[in-house]
Amino acid sequence: MTTRPRIAVTGASGFCGGHVARAAAAAGADVVCVGRRPGPLGEHRFWDAARTVPDFAGTDLVVHCAAAVGDPVPGSPAEAGMHAVNVEGTARLLEAAAGRPVVWVSSASVYDPRRDRSLVGEDHPRTGHLNAYGRTKAAGEALALAAGAVVLRPRAVYGPGDSQLLPRLLSRVRARTLLLPGPDVRLSLTAVENLADACLAAADWAPGAYNVADAVPYDRDAAVRQVLRAHGVTARIRHLPLGVARTAARAAEALARRGPGSAEPALSRYAVDQLAHTVVLDVTRARSQGWAPRRTLQDYLADSTGAART
Repeated sequence: MTTRPRIAVTGASGFCGGHVARAAAAAGADVVCVGRRPGPLGEHRFWDAARTVPDFAGTDLVVHCAAAVGDPVPGSPAEAGMHAVNVEGTARLLEAAAGRPVVWVSSASVYDPRRDRSLVGEDHPRTGHLNAYGRTKAAGEALALAAGAVVLRPRAVYGPGDSQLLPRLLSRVRARTLLLPGPDVRLSLTAVENLADACLAAADWAPGAYNVADAVPYDRDAAVRQVLRAHGVTARIRHLPLGVARTAARAAEALARRGPGSAEPALSRYAVDQLAHTVVLDVTRARSQGWAPRRTLQDYLADSTGAART
């Protein structure tokens, strides 16, 4: 009789981790959800990633999805908290894993934004970060890579349960107008189902870093129009000159530094960068392991529209 694998998923109460936990259970695994809150199914073991050591006893694989996200003001308590989770928490996690295979979910935000990103391979420089999120994810994944983990680098993860990417975009509509920085660009996005598939497959991959994204990149403006239409939002897209957007971001960051310690700027250089420059991930390396992205933005929007009508 074949023994069911036991997979520990950190951050399973969150967006990405919850999808990984459900996908693992659907594939026949026993799931142990490790984090401050229970996941959608399986056993729950409490872990405060900023302070304590996780318990992986009896598990065969660790998929690390827990992370502190956001765009905190430099020097703020929120930035220190992000370091505690994304870097110090990773060190504690790797110690607790004690030789078990680890799949560590990183981000394309680790890549240097000052370099050309028209086709980003895993060897792209990982410096010059515009915020604490990029810096701490890069530092955390460096620890994971040194320990022999598989590191996955998705970009702009979306899908059912997303509370960040598309909701934030929709919230930017003002007077039936959505301002986007600079001219139209090509962007890689990652369906959360594609990421979950990679997380489960990656246990058998060679240690190292792998980009994970949808099969083809998207034209920014066309994708945004599809999102607006699918959510019943009538708005026109206007292009804000990139120089103006960057000036506004610097002003917003300066204002946030003078405000409460945990406040995020209304606009940041990181946010402008994410929308204003072509960023296409080369997923050849992940594909060479047998993984293939199966979901697209159009699939998600079609499903969302259908659900809204029923």
